[in-house]
Amino acid sequence: MNTVRTVSDTKKDFYLAFPKPVNQVYRRVVDELLVEVHLLKVNQTFVYDTIFALGFVTTFDRFTVGYKPETDRFAVFHALCSALQFDSDRIRQDATTLSDLATRSPQEIKPLLTSLDSGINLEPLSGQLRAIASKENFKYSRLLGVGLYALLEISDPDDIADNTKREELLKLVGETLKFGSDRLLKDVDLYRSNLDKIEQARQMIADMVEAERKKRAQKESASLSAATTEAATENTENT
Repeated sequence: MNTVRTVSDTKKDFYLAFPKPVNQVYRRVVDELLVEVHLLKVNQTFVYDTIFALGFVTTFDRFTVGYKPETDRFAVFHALCSALQFDSDRIRQDATTLSDLATRSPQEIKPLLTSLDSGINLEPLSGQLRAIASKENFKYSRLLGVGLYALLEISDPDDIADNTKREELLKLVGETLKFGSDRLLKDVDLYRSNLDKIEQARQMIADMVEAERKKRAQKESASLSAATTEAATENTENT
């Protein structure tokens, strides 16, 4: 008899694949991805596509910048994919294929995302967008939203950087794909806000490490100076 995997099953599989402690700065990111994607995958309406793959990989890569050692960062990604029953090579390749498409054809991405009648054909993106718009009760997800945002960020960074233009653009995307824009707007705002927060946390830790390094250097310098003075004093007394 088939049984539905639980969140505990997924987490257990992750920690079997990556038995080390996850760096505390990034632990919440990993836990949230495990839970979020697990709940998506047990939903029968979930459909994997390269937009989702781009959102998944972009989220992981952006939120784990600075993970040390770098080899552990790769291992965490592999363990995350394994626990969620994804092929880590495939999901990264799918994400790369889509981001490369946006990089090669930046002028065509925005009109394609904001009008399915644009006449633009960029596969596999065009087919996936039509499938989303035509599917009744499509299961929108935050990671799909991040994938769409990543495409716009690559193709039109100036508009994405402007709050008003970004909001107008995301509303058009939500209306074009027929899942509405409310969640998309909220998810993108939260994504951008959390990126700022984790960057602040990384900077705070870097500052603490640097302060500790300077403190040790000053202590070692003071010890060396004291030892030199003591040696000089002994030589004077022995002369």
